Amino acid sequence: MNLSLIIPVYNEQDTLPHLFEAVYQTMNTLKQSWEVILVDDGSSDNSLSVLKEHAQKDDLHVRVISFRRNFGQTAAIAAGLDYAVGEIIVLLDADMQNDPADIPVMLTKLDEGYDLVSGWRKDRKDNAITRNLPSMVANWLISQVTGVHLHDYGCTLKAYRRDALEGFRLYGEMHRFIPVFADSVGARITEIPVRHHARKYGQTKYGLERTIKVVLDLFTVKFLVSYSSKPIYLFGGTGVALMVFSAIAMVYLLIRRLFFFVGVVGSPLFIMSGMFFILGFQSMLMGLIAELLVRTYHESQRKTTYTIRTTVNLEQDPRD
Repeated sequence: MNLSLIIPVYNEQDTLPHLFEAVYQTMNTLKQSWEVILVDDGSSDNSLSVLKEHAQKDDLHVRVISFRRNFGQTAAIAAGLDYAVGEIIVLLDADMQNDPADIPVMLTKLDEGYDLVSGWRKDRKDNAITRNLPSMVANWLISQVTGVHLHDYGCTLKAYRRDALEGFRLYGEMHRFIPVFADSVGARITEIPVRHHARKYGQTKYGLERTIKVVLDLFTVKFLVSYSSKPIYLFGGTGVALMVFSAIAMVYLLIRRLFFFVGVVGSPLFIMSGMFFILGFQSMLMGLIAELLVRTYHESQRKTTYTIRTTVNLEQDPRD
């Protein structure tokens, strides 16, 4: 199997017939074997019945996964990745706002040597205030914090080489951060403009609260990417900063006492200095405990702290 197309589905019964038509029009033009995995994320309408009907008509290409309840888009994507067998993975939304006709262009980009091609909804057909503006702010913030600069993290339409998706698992609402995780394992990433259509059927599943979730998830992603293998840099660095501030405050209080005869114990700064010293010391201890946990995690599962793109004249895994 050359290509696996993964599509999360949630209450899209009216859109699915048009989706299948568009998918077949595109995929049948490709000179490679393909499959489409549709993950029903606990839909409450007739989406699952429509999916099963198409799967019965085409058991060669169509695979269906049905969740017991709604677990979210990230879980649906993770399930699709677990069952996909293609060397190339393409993610697509089921709402027909992204166009499957853009897939061949993305595959061409992969052939140029990239490991991940991300779609950019340059001319986005959504509400400017409730969707586009929060998305722009979130994309800018993610790019600045992670160092992976993309215009549109929220665009589901992306194409990956399978090996770019190895080495990490998706939890919570982390699907939008796949490029960040892929970059952390050395993937070559590019971004191309893709078409975007106004929603014709159903209702959007996202609101302004999604921006808050993105910001909260960003803290987790930054820690996992930058400090998961060396947490002492975060906890220890914070501890040292707090202890340095405490020391400076104590020196200031001491000078003020010796030269200006101002009391030390009664000063609020003395209490803050002591508190910051204790917090700094505790933070350093937490960093040491985190270091032990990281080593236990890697060594117990024989996980490496590196990823290999290719080898020459080497076949055996040294861990075997």
